[in-house]
Amino acid sequence: MSNPARALHEEEDDQGEVFLDEADIVGEITIDDEDLPDADDEVDELDDSIHIFTGHSDELYAVICSPTDPTLVATGGKDDKGFLWKIGQGDWAFELQGHKDSVSSLAFSTDGQLLASGSLDGIIQIWDIASGNLKSTLEGPGGGIEWIKWHPRGHVVLAGSEDSAVWMWNADNGSYLNLFSGHGGRVTCGDFTPDGKTICTGSADTTLRIWNPKSGESIHVVQGHPYHTTGLTCLTITSDSSLAVTGSEDGSVYIVNITTGKVVSSLVSHLDSVECIGLAPSSPWAATGGMDKKLIIWDLQHSLSRCTCEHEDGVTCLTWLGTSRYVATGCMDGKVRLWDSLSGDCVKTLNGHNEPIQSLSVSANQEFLVSVSTDGTARVFELHE
Repeated sequence: MSNPARALHEEEDDQGEVFLDEADIVGEITIDDEDLPDADDEVDELDDSIHIFTGHSDELYAVICSPTDPTLVATGGKDDKGFLWKIGQGDWAFELQGHKDSVSSLAFSTDGQLLASGSLDGIIQIWDIASGNLKSTLEGPGGGIEWIKWHPRGHVVLAGSEDSAVWMWNADNGSYLNLFSGHGGRVTCGDFTPDGKTICTGSADTTLRIWNPKSGESIHVVQGHPYHTTGLTCLTITSDSSLAVTGSEDGSVYIVNITTGKVVSSLVSHLDSVECIGLAPSSPWAATGGMDKKLIIWDLQHSLSRCTCEHEDGVTCLTWLGTSRYVATGCMDGKVRLWDSLSGDCVKTLNGHNEPIQSLSVSANQEFLVSVSTDGTARVFELHE
């Protein structure tokens, strides 16, 4: 049987060149330039993750890796759920049931034995990791939980709330220990000092308050000139418990002496809200990220910026990678980037998410970085030095 395609070619050759006249045109189709693919458009979005957790059905807000188990991760989100799951074990997940609103905050105790999950319903649940049982439910706050921190050496939980107060409980028996009241707006950030002797909290009311954990009294209120003019968004405390570094919606970063309550210095460089602060574990450096698309590395001893790392979109979260010189940032553009704090160079861009990154956490063995996004997924990336 003859080949019809070859027959057609032979027929064309016999006729020589074939021309069309206007009568042969059936109709014209207009094509919008925007419909045409760009030459540099990637057909398939790259995905650098080695594990994707898809147990949630809505936006994710929080992630925390266990400080003792390198594979154990907790995530929480808008679907009113929290989950415990394991890196590389896609078939294992434990649901943290019982919350009636978005799970906005998660924190493991320092020894890794307990997990606290906080929700916008104002409830904190304490989970026993070994058994998977709900150990206690902490109640009291009249508004959503903004953040949760554990005492550095015990099962004491501290939480800031939308109700302008800070609450403290004994997590082992669920008993209420103290209430820290004085802020005039939601308490957006806070922590124990690393020595466990003092509490620092920041609020939408533009103030930093320094508290005595035992008496509940406010030792210092830091406010007014020279300090933030709009609400505080983030804070961190130096390892020697002497200084608090705070960031604000007004783009300012300040260093405060915790003992005296005095502003030590101002770190001026951000042009928009500062969303995150992290201290380098092995040097007197800090990293700040903001909606001005910048990550800035600071030398705290001299209050000078060492380098500025430019992003394509706002920086929402950051974490130092163990004791290394590298910093990971999560962005509004859905990308996770790894930066060399010495040179200011972006050494790796980790693709996979397609919506803003909300939180980052590093595994206990420093081998994995876990990110959560409003795209409803948690992704695990391998860290290679």
